[in-house]
Amino acid sequence: MKNRIAPFLPPIVRNRILPGWEPKPVVAVVRLAGVIGPSQPLRGGLNLAAVAGPLEAAFSLRGVKAVALIVNSPGGSPVQSSLIYKRIRSLAEEKELPVYAFAEDVAASGGYMIACAADEIYADESSVIGSIGVVSAGFGFTGLIEKLGVERRVHTAGESKAMLDPFQPEKEEDVKRLETLQRDVHENFKKLVRDARGDRLKADDPAIFSGEFWAGEGALARGLIDGIADIRGKMRDLFGKEVKLKLVTQRTPWWRPGGGVGFARFPGGFERLGAGFAGEIGDGLIAAAERRSLWSRFGL
Repeated sequence: MKNRIAPFLPPIVRNRILPGWEPKPVVAVVRLAGVIGPSQPLRGGLNLAAVAGPLEAAFSLRGVKAVALIVNSPGGSPVQSSLIYKRIRSLAEEKELPVYAFAEDVAASGGYMIACAADEIYADESSVIGSIGVVSAGFGFTGLIEKLGVERRVHTAGESKAMLDPFQPEKEEDVKRLETLQRDVHENFKKLVRDARGDRLKADDPAIFSGEFWAGEGALARGLIDGIADIRGKMRDLFGKEVKLKLVTQRTPWWRPGGGVGFARFPGGFERLGAGFAGEIGDGLIAAAERRSLWSRFGL
């Protein structure tokens, strides 16, 4: 009984009743899962706005000894990946707390970038790790609109404003501009990984930065991760069997995937949501297909 009330007692009283008592070590756990990108009313996204609150709360948790990140992401926006990485590192340095990352199904591309914010990275034997590269994908509809007899009219101020328009024939100079942009982003990604992993990275392996990815043991051999372990086992090894893992979350609005209840009532019906509601459904279907394609790249 005394041990249960000890955390709530003033230090002076606690020292008299339970001399030498120490609280159980606490590790804050933040789950970072999903495709990285902006959130909209009918589709969620893993981005700084969505995770800033839980990260702040995790690093500010009373008595916390470390922060553990559970990462399960195939990547997405390089900017949001970088912003999340920077926020985690900033909080870790400010609070002087160690950070550990644990990959679940996949920590690839931007997902791996986020994992690099940890001091140490662990994964399952079957986790997919890597894909340090940049990709841009789209469609060309020039043949389709010709068959439909549709005339495409584009008027711009600026010769590159309509670059890579999917309804116009692809131009060699536009592709070269895109490749230059991708190289710049790729170089930033490579520098971040080199700085984060340091001497642990087998940087002489050219495949590391080729966009290739590996299962746990292959990633370990290349220095992309620090070991094969699960969060509970590793935290118990580091902080003892009495360690408490405290999951820190942020409530998700009902209209985003995984949030709230399945249905809700609105005065006047769903038309009160606005004229853009149907458009949001269409955008959500497209976004779902894009998310599915990102996961499927890794066989998931």
